[in-house]
Amino acid sequence: MAASHNLLQSHALSKHGVLVLNGFRIRVSVNAGHLLCHDGIAEERRTVQLPRVGNGLRRLVMIGSDGFITLEALRWLADQSAAFTMLDRRGKVLVVTGPVYPSDSKLRRAQALALGNGTALRISEELIRQKLDGQAALVRDMLHDAAAAGAIERFRQELPSAESIETVRLIEAQAARLYWQAWSDLPVRWPRNDERRVPEHWKRFGSRVSPLTHSPRLAATPGCAVLNFLYSLTESEARLSAVAMGLDPAIGLLHVDAPNRDSLACDLQEPIRPSVDAFVLHWLQSEPLRKADFFEDRNGNCRLVSALATKLCETADTWRKLVGPVAEYVAKEIWATIPRGTSTLARVLATRLTQRNKRAVKGSDVPTVTLPKVEHRCRDCGAKVPSDKERCSKCWKRVTRVNFKAGRKVAQRPESLAKRSATQRMHKQEIQNWEPSNLPSWLTRDVYVKRVQPALASVAKSRIRSALRVSEPYSSDIQAGKRVPHPRHWQGLAQLVGVQG
Repeated sequence: MAASHNLLQSHALSKHGVLVLNGFRIRVSVNAGHLLCHDGIAEERRTVQLPRVGNGLRRLVMIGSDGFITLEALRWLADQSAAFTMLDRRGKVLVVTGPVYPSDSKLRRAQALALGNGTALRISEELIRQKLDGQAALVRDMLHDAAAAGAIERFRQELPSAESIETVRLIEAQAARLYWQAWSDLPVRWPRNDERRVPEHWKRFGSRVSPLTHSPRLAATPGCAVLNFLYSLTESEARLSAVAMGLDPAIGLLHVDAPNRDSLACDLQEPIRPSVDAFVLHWLQSEPLRKADFFEDRNGNCRLVSALATKLCETADTWRKLVGPVAEYVAKEIWATIPRGTSTLARVLATRLTQRNKRAVKGSDVPTVTLPKVEHRCRDCGAKVPSDKERCSKCWKRVTRVNFKAGRKVAQRPESLAKRSATQRMHKQEIQNWEPSNLPSWLTRDVYVKRVQPALASVAKSRIRSALRVSEPYSSDIQAGKRVPHPRHWQGLAQLVGVQG
């Protein structure tokens, strides 16, 4: 029988209130006022139970299509003002639904007319301007490619002279070509244990255009696969934001109308794409990827395993905060084109996503959004480690044994033995030549132990080692109080920490 265990709400949800369900036979229902969620694979099953009060749920993300969610569960989510997103295992958005907000038909009618009165062109120019600004900054500051950044900025300067949306699209496409060229040779690091197990083309970011589809879909490299998945998350958040502002997510301004696509949601995510890119780029530059997080289909499509997809879904709240101001800007620009009648003049467009209107009354501003942090990984095996460690304890032991054996061999070389003998002779000669009368009368052993030694904790070991001409281990023992040096060193250490008689 399949094993199942209950998880407390605090363990199941991410800190931003995102619950991710993954696996097969997923079930979401309501029992005794609680939301019951079952997911998992084979015998590794999980049951999550959330109460109506104090659950902290903001997003329910389901990865896969094997299972069901009841109408009562959807009503439960609506009562909690929580959104529901369903993705397939390749990251494509299948279903997005959220709380029902008040809507004004005048705003949607104005949105439909925006393509013909110049509003769509003005909004498109601003959205792409923000996108190109972010891309130029990323290429210049993180990829250190000043030439590509300058070229992208020159394309951005052409936007005000664009006379049609087609021209805006062309400018964006030309800048994107240079932008992704700067990414193509980016090395992708892997733990030492995984380097021989991954395909050779996985060791570079590669082309953003997949050789499988001649488009970004069906990525062939891990970096592009992660980007595609995060872009799907931002698309779902953009759709929810558009609905929250009373806009129709299917009627686009920049993107052309297409079946089964929310074109406006694609418009809204354009300015925040550089933020998503910066998150992925920082990840690739600072941490190794793990072979266990990716697998390759028979056709060469690089895909994410469930654990990594779940981790990425937990960043949804960050993209929600970033896309909120963009949705409010678009709604405000469209709202301004509505002919002003008596009822319209008396109303102010609500800023439901950022609460900017309320914050302005209180004299505060919308807080800045920080990008999520990536997990720090062991450079050898890829296990999760604290941010101040380079390797896990298992790998450290192995490396320490190797280094210890190598150090012993070096220490027994003739030149090392000769150097050590010379140092010992020097210290013995200094001890013989030292006179106790040279030590100040106030600097006794008791003064050294109580006043000098505790003050050494704030002195760098390198300074102690240089002042006394001793080894690094011996200077560490002196600093920690494990060893009391020869009295001839007391005066130098007292001067080092500023202790006087």
